[in-house]
Amino acid sequence: MIRVAIIDDDALTLQLLKRILESAGIEVPAVARDGDEAVALVRSMRPDVVLMDLRMERMDGIEATKRVLELDNPPGIIALTSFDTEAAIMDAMTAGADGLLAKTSGPEEIIEAVRQVAAGNGALSPRAARVVIESVRNSAGTRHQREAAARLQELSERERQIAVAVAQGKTNAEIAREFFVSETTVKSHLVTILAKSEAGNRVQLAALIVAAGWRVRE
Repeated sequence: MIRVAIIDDDALTLQLLKRILESAGIEVPAVARDGDEAVALVRSMRPDVVLMDLRMERMDGIEATKRVLELDNPPGIIALTSFDTEAAIMDAMTAGADGLLAKTSGPEEIIEAVRQVAAGNGALSPRAARVVIESVRNSAGTRHQREAAARLQELSERERQIAVAVAQGKTNAEIAREFFVSETTVKSHLVTILAKSEAGNRVQLAALIVAAGWRVRE
């Protein structure tokens, strides 16, 4: 059974997310209300996934994400955001979040994101992908573009196609259907893609692709 820690300073949000996950058979043994509590909670309960609110008092979700990822065998982290500030989203991505999820996401999207991250796949919704794309596109300079392109030049044609699909916010299952391959094959390609590009996860890969100037829109 997947174990999830929820970190959010809003009591109603905590209750709602806990109810949604438990309805899908996902265990939520504990929750926390700020970043300080989050680090202690993760250290003690060792969850598979953390749902991390970006905006909290005392220690925000960005700093908490960094500290959690410094622990031994850290869990996957999904950043919860209202998408009202590009800077916070990019900070979460840079900090190492494995997924980005809108607080307004429906139950099915939340459950699927948790399952994807628990399986080591990462989660980047189409809306999150659009925000990353626009933010990187607006900030990337010529030098940044050259550096990003250099990190992607070793990818094969099929790896490039799969990398672009990731940047579009598609899940492994959707990519597998698009290219008529198994999810296992997609996962294998992603391991190679992340290694060649030196991207930490699919969120960072998406930003790298956009920074390199690749066409992402379908």
